[in-house]
Amino acid sequence: MYSDRIQLLLFSMVLENLHLSQFKNYEEAFVEFSPQINCFFGKNGSGKTNILDAVHYLSLCKSYMNVLDRQNIRFGQPYFSILGHWSKNEQSVSIHCAVKQGAKKVFKRNKKEYEKLADHIGQFPVVMISPYDRDLISEGSELRRKWMDGIISQFDRAYLDDIQRYAKVLDQRNALLKNMFEHRLFDRESIEVWNEQLVDLGNRIYQKRTDFVAEFVPFFQERYATIAKQDDFIGLEYRSQLNEGNFSDLIQEAEKKDAFAQFTTVGIHKDDLLFTIQSHPVKKFGSQGQQKSVIIALRLAQYEWLKRYLSVDPVLLLDDIFDKLDNDRVQNLMALVSDHYFGQVIVTDTDERRLRAVFESIDVETRFFEVSDGKINLK
Repeated sequence: MYSDRIQLLLFSMVLENLHLSQFKNYEEAFVEFSPQINCFFGKNGSGKTNILDAVHYLSLCKSYMNVLDRQNIRFGQPYFSILGHWSKNEQSVSIHCAVKQGAKKVFKRNKKEYEKLADHIGQFPVVMISPYDRDLISEGSELRRKWMDGIISQFDRAYLDDIQRYAKVLDQRNALLKNMFEHRLFDRESIEVWNEQLVDLGNRIYQKRTDFVAEFVPFFQERYATIAKQDDFIGLEYRSQLNEGNFSDLIQEAEKKDAFAQFTTVGIHKDDLLFTIQSHPVKKFGSQGQQKSVIIALRLAQYEWLKRYLSVDPVLLLDDIFDKLDNDRVQNLMALVSDHYFGQVIVTDTDERRLRAVFESIDVETRFFEVSDGKINLK
């Protein structure tokens, strides 16, 4: 169980500064952050969210917004560069991400390139709350699996390795199924080679996902009560074909179906998470307000889980949420900020007056930045 691995000592971590070059709408930009609250305001499309996305890159080696790295290169340019300096455990660490058209992504720590990006995951955690998070409820199961995998992988490197290997084995098995269908020949001996690897990896992934959800749910329910201030019974269910039977038996039973479909129809790549309210799906039965509370509670629970298991306060990124939430939920969230529940916070909004009204009433150091046409100015 993951709970056996909690570390009690909490280390300090803040992002000190950020230098962007040819990243999205920024030709060049530099920001020096407060270790507490940082507010960026400006019109829609000015580039506020791109700042948060750059921080996300420095944490997780990828964009929050775009699947393809090249989509984040400023129009007409051959590359982008993101450089950030972190202070962790009172030591300065530089992290540099660079992407060039047609070249491999380069990721460096203190000017030394990582052999594997996976070695960086979990070192500088962030949690982002965004209007796009509603997709976790409304969209398909792949997004929810990626969310779950993204959290576990920051703490468990063996899990990340298993996930990556499972994907490769699954691709090989599917390619073999397609080839056999095209040649009208089923080669059981060849398929068994991939079955054995898939089952071994899948069983390990399934067990760790089961453990994670069981331990995560109390965090989720507690944070929902904080945000919603309601007694709704909120749940999170892990749904897997492996709940119903042994993976080895399931894949044998699906042999004919797989051969006809030309892909693998059973396995942990079909897993899903179900958000419930009063034991009913939130997607169908939750009000708009309840769905918003579920998403914020989910992210705050993610924050709490990472904080406990990585022994550090993640950087909290809040993207345009004041425009999407009602006053009660904003006040409940700000109560956590006021109580110093979070470490460093970076927030965006279109309304400077609203930001100042919210944060100047809280006893924390706050810096305000105006974003306009790819320029960032301290105000």
